[in-house]
This record gives sequence, C-alpha cells and structure tokens, in this order.
Amino acid sequence: METSLILRERASEPLVKHTVPLGHYQVVAFATHGLMAGEIPGFAEPALLLTPPDQANPDNDGLLAASEIAQLKLNAEWVILSACNTAAADGTPGAEGLSGLAKAFFYAGSRALLVSHWPVASDTTVTLTTHMFNEAKANPTIGRAEAHRRAMLALINDPNTTHPSYWAPFVVVGEGGTYRPQPIP
Repeated sequence: METSLILRERASEPLVKHTVPLGHYQVVAFATHGLMAGEIPGFAEPALLLTPPDQANPDNDGLLAASEIAQLKLNAEWVILSACNTAAADGTPGAEGLSGLAKAFFYAGSRALLVSHWPVASDTTVTLTTHMFNEAKANPTIGRAEAHRRAMLALINDPNTTHPSYWAPFVVVGEGGTYRPQPIP
C-alpha cells in the first residue's frame, strides 16, 4: 500500500490540489486548523489551513476551501479531519452542520469522515485516532463508528481525559459500506 506523510511547509495548496494523487489513498488525513465560514473577514466558506505562500495568488492562498475540496478526486474509504470545527455549516444562513467541509469531502469521493464539532486538543486527538485505527485493525468487522466508540471509551476511562472536551468533539459520518442489493422475495 502506498503511503505518504506531508508535513509543515510541504503541506501546501498546490501540492494537495495538483501533485499528490489523492485518488490512490484509502485514508486521507489532515491535521491542521479548520476554519469556519466567515472566521476570516472576507472569506465566506469553511476551509483547512495549509502552508501560506510567500505571495498569495488565486490558486494558492494557503486555504483549502470547501469549494476547492469538492473538486479533488478522492477514492478514500476514510478522511480524517483532525482539526477544529470541521463539522460546521457552510456559512449560508440557516445552513445545517456538516454542510461545509464534510459535504465537500463526500462530494470529492470520500465514503466516511471523522469530523469535529468544536476546537480539539491535539495530543488527545492523536490518542483518539490512533486508538480508533488500532481497534479497526484488530477487529475488522466492527465498523468505523464502533472503533470510534471504543476509542472514546478508552479516553473516558483515563483519569487525564475524562472530560468530554477530550473525547466528544469528533463524530463519524458515513460508514462507507458497499451497497449490496438484496434479492426481492
């Protein structure tokens, strides 16, 4: 299986949009800052913060916006958005949660997402996602939501991470199952 780890200044908008063959990866994870729509004055859609360029241009302003995410070509079983507020709405009046980044990643080709409802603690998020993937690997039939539940329980049972701010921000959206038509009786 092909793997890549893109860190720090290499994690740029042009690299994500034009260079990395995202469609080749079963799991795509972004560990960065998530911006809600309107959080930056003049920027009306949600985005993931990537490395800002020395000189911004229309193709690279350092923000991977929901509209740009929707144009990506993914074939991911699982997208992990290890960032704050990635389950937030798209910013239109009356918009529902999950209408922003989550919707864009589904449109781009993800079958399941791990998204957050509020700011997250980085160290605990690493523990949560690592435990979740370990559970899924050790028990391949349990599904993503159950692996996530087990990872949350591990944090709840740790005296250092019992507060919901550590284990509750994330939610699994979509199991990514394959549709198998059932015969008509």
